[in-house]
Amino acid sequence: MPSSSSNFDFLQQWRYALAPYNLGHKLKLTSQLMYRDFLERLEPYGLTPFHYLVLCCLWEEDGLSTTGIADRLKQLGASLTGVVDRMEERNLVYRQRNLDDRRIVRVWLTDEGKQLMYVLPPLGAQTIAKATDRLSAAEQATIIDLLDRIAQNFS
Repeated sequence: MPSSSSNFDFLQQWRYALAPYNLGHKLKLTSQLMYRDFLERLEPYGLTPFHYLVLCCLWEEDGLSTTGIADRLKQLGASLTGVVDRMEERNLVYRQRNLDDRRIVRVWLTDEGKQLMYVLPPLGAQTIAKATDRLSAAEQATIIDLLDRIAQNFS
């Protein structure tokens, strides 16, 4: 059996791949911290960050198909269906089958869902401001660019 010092020496070459030092762990931790912060901000509205993501898609293009929303969010349809169900129950959105192709279901904002466009983005901005407080605008832009490039490696 190898000695503890040889184990340590062996692991040192892989330090960049070990938690809590590796990129994946740091990304997950940062994501969880930002998620919790934003969740607290959304709590008075009874919403989750996932509801917010769906609303963002619809604020940009109302009437997207459920597949279109899933594609934009890189999300599986089953989990999206449950989220849209809850949003429909809250009268934030409604669904409508496409008249030309009944397989396509479009999601539309209600007036209540449209009004949240003036309330929720500033809450998201507060979470982002907290996360990036000690970063310059250039550093923030670099992080966004790097994360986009990392995500493209998995596309």
